[in-house]
Amino acid sequence: MARYYFEDFKVGDAWDLGSWSVSREEMLAFAREYDPQPIHLDEAIAARTPYGGVIVSGWLTVLKSVRLFVDGIMGHTAGLASPGLDEVRWLKPVRAGDVIRVRVEVTEVAESKSRPDRGRVHFVISGVDAAGERVAYAKGPFFVARRSSSDAPSPPGGGEGGVRGTQP
Repeated sequence: MARYYFEDFKVGDAWDLGSWSVSREEMLAFAREYDPQPIHLDEAIAARTPYGGVIVSGWLTVLKSVRLFVDGIMGHTAGLASPGLDEVRWLKPVRAGDVIRVRVEVTEVAESKSRPDRGRVHFVISGVDAAGERVAYAKGPFFVARRSSSDAPSPPGGGEGGVRGTQP
């Protein structure tokens, strides 16, 4: 049973969902399979770029961050699907061994005009490095079911009916 429903989300809700890091082996394996550009695979070529060496694929950076979002929020939500992402940005290179913290924020909440059983919640999922700088983010809407009369409310995150705090 889901813990969070549409009614539980408010603009400004935010969470710190932990951190992730990738090994050089994981970085290279992902790049070979999904993003085989020299900047991600070839040390000699990458050394001649402004980055001075191989960097983690932006796709892997976003996916590792999304994984913590799913584990921490969406996996416990009456989510119905997402129509896709509105924006994805890679702002700063990530290297094997870097520790990236994941922060998620609700930026918009809207009731569905055509489907009264659901609403739309917009999230920004950010990866933040040890210096506190955002390295990447993904932004987009998710459709979330409304709580039915048979679903007992359970205020998550210690808030008063809203999803708040640093841990869901």
